[in-house]
Amino acid sequence: MGALFYRSALGYTQIVSKVRENLKRINIEGSVVYNEPMAKHTTFRVGGPAEVYIRPKNSADVAKVVQYCRSSQTPLFVLGGGANILVSDKGISGIVLAMESLHHISLSGTDLLVQAGAGVSEVSAFAAERGLGGFEFIYSMPGSFGGAVWMNARCYGSEVAEVLREVTYLDTEGNVAQMYPAREEFSYKDTPFMKNPWIILEGKISLTPADPNSLWKEMKEFETDRRTKGHFDAPCAGSVFKNNRDFGAPSGQIIDRLGLRGTTLGGAQISPIHGNIIINQGNARAQDIGDLIDFVQNQVHTQFGFHLEPEVIRVGDWT
Repeated sequence: MGALFYRSALGYTQIVSKVRENLKRINIEGSVVYNEPMAKHTTFRVGGPAEVYIRPKNSADVAKVVQYCRSSQTPLFVLGGGANILVSDKGISGIVLAMESLHHISLSGTDLLVQAGAGVSEVSAFAAERGLGGFEFIYSMPGSFGGAVWMNARCYGSEVAEVLREVTYLDTEGNVAQMYPAREEFSYKDTPFMKNPWIILEGKISLTPADPNSLWKEMKEFETDRRTKGHFDAPCAGSVFKNNRDFGAPSGQIIDRLGLRGTTLGGAQISPIHGNIIINQGNARAQDIGDLIDFVQNQVHTQFGFHLEPEVIRVGDWT
């Protein structure tokens, strides 16, 4: 996942025409698709087309695309696993850089070196099979390793920053850089990557020896808990709002106090099972989901004076 940057006033035809012409010259090894529906690539299963959708084959491809976007002022959005984002029905202008092909995981002692496009459940399973614990908390979550690092993903009392030791990324100039993150640089679902348009390429996590059977038992319990809460019943992004305990209760409980479970707007619905999940009933538009998020925020603020902060990030043209 990454921020939209290198904004441009060019229209669709101009951007696509420029990209078609210039990609021949920069010669990337990955694939390029035009007018790609983003509903195919998000966990909400909504979203209009990406004008240009690029799957880089390697880090060199990523660097070439970033350098091109910088020099041409072409908008760029970096896509991880498609979780925690809500893509506009109008789609995304410019280039979407999908990191899914960069998914290699390697082992060095008790450290894992993980490329950004690897799924977090895949990383958890890789570690557990080798008797390494510390990343099991994230098992069965949607999304990519890069996205989890980007937002310091947290659940069941643990977070990525606890095991993260090194991150390799591209800066805004397209140069490779390393970060050895100090714990204080990462807080609750907040990281330096959320404040800067850098692109995560890979990261190193340090784990500890553990019994594989015990790890898998705990991981399956996490999966069951998520299933019980309705995470897998319909397209969704998991928790919609951050759980700010300063409000005295998790966001789902605050929403439940207003009796909002089951509330529908168009094809979107607040899950009948969990107040902090909004689902696509099969025919939702991104606008339906966005409007329902706004409705919940307004109701909670009106009744309790709290401002629930969304985890879900709106991407694309919402004007």
